[in-house]
Amino acid sequence: MSKHIQAVRGMNDILPQETPYWRLLEDTARRVFEAYSLEEIRLPIVEKTDLFKRTIGEVTDIVEKEMYTFEDRNGDSLTLRPEGTAGCVRGCIENGLTHNQIQRLWYKGPMFRHERPQKGRYRQFHQIGVEFFGLAGPDIDAELIMMTARLWRELGLQNLQLQLNTLGSAEARIAYRDKLVAYMEENQDQLDEDSQRRLNSNPLRILDSKNPAMQQLIVDAPNLLEHLDDESKQDFDQLCALLDAAGINYEINPRLVRGLDYYNKTVFEWVTDQLGAQGTVCAGGRFDGLVGQLGGRDTPALGFAMGIERLVSLLQDQVELAVDAAPHVYLVMAGDGTTQAGLMLAERLRDIDTRLRIRSNSGGGSFKVQFKRADKSGAQLALILGEEEIARECVTVKDLRQDAEQKSIDWDELGSYLQNHLNLN
Repeated sequence: MSKHIQAVRGMNDILPQETPYWRLLEDTARRVFEAYSLEEIRLPIVEKTDLFKRTIGEVTDIVEKEMYTFEDRNGDSLTLRPEGTAGCVRGCIENGLTHNQIQRLWYKGPMFRHERPQKGRYRQFHQIGVEFFGLAGPDIDAELIMMTARLWRELGLQNLQLQLNTLGSAEARIAYRDKLVAYMEENQDQLDEDSQRRLNSNPLRILDSKNPAMQQLIVDAPNLLEHLDDESKQDFDQLCALLDAAGINYEINPRLVRGLDYYNKTVFEWVTDQLGAQGTVCAGGRFDGLVGQLGGRDTPALGFAMGIERLVSLLQDQVELAVDAAPHVYLVMAGDGTTQAGLMLAERLRDIDTRLRIRSNSGGGSFKVQFKRADKSGAQLALILGEEEIARECVTVKDLRQDAEQKSIDWDELGSYLQNHLNLN
């Protein structure tokens, strides 16, 4: 038997050396979203299983193979959310946010899928998602994509490519579906097991297959863009024109269909070749029928989700992040009454400036022992507080990194001295 319990396979700890990149991504995303007038919504991790069966589609790998589903004590079937859009739509309908209203929402948090773990694909993974409700037309599609492009610029990320497609209206897709099914049936001997299963349930999903043996078959399949209705074609042309005007480069990929059943019209992915097989870092599109599908009034909607782990991996490769978690000062205390006085002094300093990183000595120890701890902490300064300093209401300041004379600073002057000496102003 193992001496210690390990994390569940595919569910990873995020260690202190990694969290600064997570904070950079999350803080930058929040700032960019606020610039586009988005509001944050926070959603449950657990939802009723039927929510995902109705939205994602029952004949999908996610629902059939990958969801973490269980019965609670009441016998209800519940599922750890495998994606965020369904829960966001449910939350908006339940709380009346989609009724004759426009919503621009964003959220972040963990998602769960029981997949084979590999780099960039985990069983617990994290996403930042954005959902717009009550807005139709290619102008808002363009703004959504422009917002993602701005986020990459703000983060300093390079070599991300935008792939773009349109799935057209529901009517156009039905007509295209008949042609696609006829083509696939003629070549049924070339379909793998998953594709044969999808042939009658969701044949468009076959176009999303990553099976190398089927790629030429997919390339030769009827092109959805040649079977669009006039409105969808006009919307897509306008979207492309708006992206051209904004200077956003893109590649039209007629095989991009997205992996979820609820998409229509615009779909897009931001991809990179720097993450191996898991090259998609952000993906989304329109889902105009989803609100009605879940019992709300028909509402135009669109959004995207981005994978935090994959973007963090890119940030670690591309962005040099100066992270200094060491304390600015280490408070050395020895003598009667110094612990109480020292802790109160540290709180006074934090009241003056919360940017000041202070580590107070804990666990006692002689001056020699405490100075070793101070040096090991990486602090620039040691603040020395003994019985004599308490009597004079001052501290002795010793520079731990430079050869400089010690200074005596009164408590009332210490905050401004540290701000100036440490360049916090």
